Amino acid sequence: MSTYFTSDVHGCYKEFKMLLEKVSFNYKKDYLWIAGDLVSRGPDSLKVLRYVYSLKDRVKIVLGNHDINLIAVHAGIKQNKKENNFDEFLSASDSFKLIKWLRCQSIFKIDETHKIIMSHAGISPQWNVNIAKTCALEIAEFLSNKNYDLFLEVIYYNNNIDFWQSNLNRLNRLKYAMNSFTRMRYCYPDGRLNMFFKESPNLIKYPLQPWFAIPCKIPQEYSIFFGHWSSLKGTYVPKPFFALDSGCCWGGELSMFRWEDKKWFSQSFLKR
Repeated sequence: MSTYFTSDVHGCYKEFKMLLEKVSFNYKKDYLWIAGDLVSRGPDSLKVLRYVYSLKDRVKIVLGNHDINLIAVHAGIKQNKKENNFDEFLSASDSFKLIKWLRCQSIFKIDETHKIIMSHAGISPQWNVNIAKTCALEIAEFLSNKNYDLFLEVIYYNNNIDFWQSNLNRLNRLKYAMNSFTRMRYCYPDGRLNMFFKESPNLIKYPLQPWFAIPCKIPQEYSIFFGHWSSLKGTYVPKPFFALDSGCCWGGELSMFRWEDKKWFSQSFLKR
């Protein structure tokens, strides 16, 4: 049995399947963790979702900002933009089944036995493990509810909550949590989020710092896997953090990490 980690497939189905073949992934005995953004930008979001759905309990995923955007577009809350490449999915006969399944996925995964944490963008430096768990459970409760569309509509509206405080009301707490789990890249020294700069840390000056460079409250025995940030490729990321996004949909690579022997694998983008 092997455990693999990847992220930001972004509808690049061919590269995804080629990478799984390269590592000899066996869906009957191996496990696959995906740190969000299965869809959007690439040409085959529908195929990616259908395949991941077919893996059932052999796959563990967390939702990324583009996955949540697909849920919102499907519900009519957000406009379907051309760059999403969602048309095929939205017209598919099984789109409702796949959306229902996607809504029931978590936004944060933790394996206490192996001390593994996974989220799409990362973990707020202001949080400990218990706060992250609690916020993730609250989001999951709303997304899996039949009135999830109302929740998303409120979450997307005027969401500039960038600083964690224990006395935040529930709505602002969830807005902050969504930003931390799915949008965060940089923080200020006090932990305040910056959700606008996307460039490599080599191009950013103090006081902005990568979120993982801010002293955090997560015990160091945890390995923290995240995606979302393709411009980190080639940048030093300290242990215990593992950056999985290497920009396949931008012409880069799809990366995969095998837990048991700590080995990296990659598949280059295929020109269409």
